[in-house]
Amino acid sequence: MDTLENQLAGLKSFAESLGFDGFGVARPELGSAGERLGKWLDEGYEGEMTYMRRGEEKRKNPDLVLEGVKSILCFRTNYYAVEKDMSYVEQREIGDISIYALQKDYHDVVTPRLKAVEKKIQEKFEGCKTRIYVDTGPILEKPLAQQAGLGWIGKHTNLLSQGMGSWYFLSEILTDVPLPQSQPAEDHCGTCRNCIDICPTKAIIAPYVLDARRCISYLNIELKGVIPIEYRKAIGNRIYGCDDCQIVCPWNSYAVKTEEPDFQAKQDTLNLIELIQMSGEMFSKRFKGSPIKRIKRRGLLRNVAVALGNSGNPEAIAPLFRVLDDEEPLIRAHAVWALGELSGPEIVPVVCEKLRNEKEAMVLEELKRVVAQFA
Repeated sequence: MDTLENQLAGLKSFAESLGFDGFGVARPELGSAGERLGKWLDEGYEGEMTYMRRGEEKRKNPDLVLEGVKSILCFRTNYYAVEKDMSYVEQREIGDISIYALQKDYHDVVTPRLKAVEKKIQEKFEGCKTRIYVDTGPILEKPLAQQAGLGWIGKHTNLLSQGMGSWYFLSEILTDVPLPQSQPAEDHCGTCRNCIDICPTKAIIAPYVLDARRCISYLNIELKGVIPIEYRKAIGNRIYGCDDCQIVCPWNSYAVKTEEPDFQAKQDTLNLIELIQMSGEMFSKRFKGSPIKRIKRRGLLRNVAVALGNSGNPEAIAPLFRVLDDEEPLIRAHAVWALGELSGPEIVPVVCEKLRNEKEAMVLEELKRVVAQFA
């Protein structure tokens, strides 16, 4: 008779054949992880990610996500395709994006594989209930992955493994089948604080505690409005995400590049001056199938304007000035700031004249700030 252990081993082999390189099973009890989430939310560290608070109880109790859940199968998918070091910050005319966004949107790659495993589970355990998530649902995927033995949560709050560092995606299948639990992973960060010390905005306010409101990945992806003035210089040339805490992590020296074809496709060099002149049609064409499409043209060009303001490149002044005619106020507002950074007081009367009929509050606020800066 086929035992649960044998069936689980079969699922593991099937998952690996699909391209998953990590597999384990967690219990649906979160315990202290749920308590830590509550404290984190009480501090307001989630910023404008309202979905975190809206789904708080479900994240603490997976039974509210899938009634009767007994097991959560956790999967790891390596996306590491390009070596990267901190020298990128010196290439100020080039926009930097996180490694995971260099390639095809991971949802489009991982979801079909997860559905295939889900189907296999339903075949093995007829009548069972299942639900899949690829970074799309109200569950605490990193604590669950640690329970499932896929790695431990590092001081930067990313999941780390001894064998491959942290360059991977996580995904899950919840089921009401009581499968044997994996051996949880142990913490191996020790006394290292590289990630804490490298963070440009000091977002890791204590080991294992991230204030998302300060995190560059939050500021240039999750935040939909105006980027706070106090973080703009620290953002540098990062226009989508930030990899610094992962780049300096010693455990990532063990990372092995993925052979996944869908993760080999890379974006062309992202020249900031070219990007700031990008139309909506050009944006849609260039970033089709990319995670970058998530923040839309308005979000990307907002970030590009900030990066140009940090570039020190006088050749950016003319294209930024033309951006003051853009239909999107968010882009215009950040272009005003960038022009102030690049040009100094001589740009003030020119920008004031250009925007003499401006009605949008966020743009006028930036103009007011630039005028005051050089008063």
